[in-house]
Amino acid sequence: MDSSDESPAGAVTGPEIDVPVPTGRAVLGVGYVLAAAGLFAVNGSLSKAVLSGAFSSLQLVEIRCLVASAVFAAVAFARRPGSLRMGRREIAFVTVYAIVGVALVQWLYFVSISRMPVSITLLIEFTAPVLIALWVRFVRRQSVHRRIWVALGLTVAGLALVAEVWRGLSLDAVGLLAAGAAAVSLATYYLLGEHGVGRRDPWSLAAWSFGVAGLFWILVTPPWRIPWRHLDASLPLGQTGLTPPTWLLVGYVVLLGTAAPFGLTLLALRRIGAGHAGLIATAEPPLAGLVAWPVLGEVLDTAQILGAVVVLAGIVLAETARRPVRIATAAVPPG
Repeated sequence: MDSSDESPAGAVTGPEIDVPVPTGRAVLGVGYVLAAAGLFAVNGSLSKAVLSGAFSSLQLVEIRCLVASAVFAAVAFARRPGSLRMGRREIAFVTVYAIVGVALVQWLYFVSISRMPVSITLLIEFTAPVLIALWVRFVRRQSVHRRIWVALGLTVAGLALVAEVWRGLSLDAVGLLAAGAAAVSLATYYLLGEHGVGRRDPWSLAAWSFGVAGLFWILVTPPWRIPWRHLDASLPLGQTGLTPPTWLLVGYVVLLGTAAPFGLTLLALRRIGAGHAGLIATAEPPLAGLVAWPVLGEVLDTAQILGAVVVLAGIVLAETARRPVRIATAAVPPG
């Protein structure tokens, strides 16, 4: 498989060309994105279970980054060993990309889900496409479709419903701030990725960025301070009655909650393109809500569900607001 055709999550690459996709390839591509969204959705609930009884947000993100980096490096080496080489000029970019776009977005996501419903955190984090379109319009001064203003209005109105502002904000303030900061970090991840994939294979970029992010968190929380003994303990999964061992849940977070959906989305990008993949990936917040209901007992009220629908409509519009000069692949957030 030629890696030159692939682009990682959040990257922007090449001119967008509307080429008809054979039906079989399109169906398979849609299936890949939906499978990735499902794995990410389950990941949110399992991560929250781990955070509630085993590891802190810093410890979990450190474990996730280091192990995922090893998986991505193995894939990159198997496909093209030379892709893992890094020049001196790339070090500064990869360091910023890893810390701002990978390390912080994951940590902020974990902080937020530990204090708020998983689905609401994802809704706020997924507003990154709106921020990107506004950045492109006002900072880069590039043309965007007028629908961005409708998208912005829908997103603000929907978030107001989700947060139930008429009640003086019914959600945790720290959780809201963390989710908002995660959206900014995710937008940065996308915009920096635009630059990064022009230089290297996406698998090697993922290996380096997750690896540097892991090393960054090692400086904050040394490995010997992580309570590894908790891996043998069992954790209750909310209302399910299940008490799986912690190592199984952490294994899911790293392998099926990170490496697998990332790979599935790369496969999907080759079949249906970044624009379609990004739109289909908006299925993740509602799927996460469906998973969190039986697993964590998280239930949204009528106003919050309506707000979620309005926010998703705004995100969909924002995903299509940029002119088709470049492709924004917002399908695989690192959180």
